[in-house]
Amino acid sequence: MNLDKYDCFTDTAYASFSFDSIGPNGTIKKIVNYQPIPDAVWPDGRQVINLGFGDWNEEEQKVDDSTGSNNQDRDKVLATVACTIISYCDKHGNLPIFAQGSSPARTRLYQMRINAHLVEVEKLFIVYGLFNGVWKTFEPGFNYDAFLVVKK
Repeated sequence: MNLDKYDCFTDTAYASFSFDSIGPNGTIKKIVNYQPIPDAVWPDGRQVINLGFGDWNEEEQKVDDSTGSNNQDRDKVLATVACTIISYCDKHGNLPIFAQGSSPARTRLYQMRINAHLVEVEKLFIVYGLFNGVWKTFEPGFNYDAFLVVKK
């Protein structure tokens, strides 16, 4: 994808990524973590991986996925997160990656950004949305509860 993004850094296992969001609220460290979801297997037998994402809370030494940093770089941050999916899959195989916002509003934001870049996203990923408890191929016009992407 030809979107502006931040440089990010990863651990040796390619399971955790970090980058800095830079904007009017300063420099905010962002963390993306990938972890297998116990007992979650895609119909073809592949392990489903959870994408966890949030701001690093230095005081508590943990990732906070509920804060809104409002650093006016939303699209750049989300493009960087998308790049971590590519890096993760390049290292671990094309595993299904599950993503859900920490609130319905955040999930809706993710859906709007997928919609805005759907043509580019679908060049790299098969995208699914969870609608009424059922995974279906992503289509604009539905309000999904979560998303799952599989790198092509």
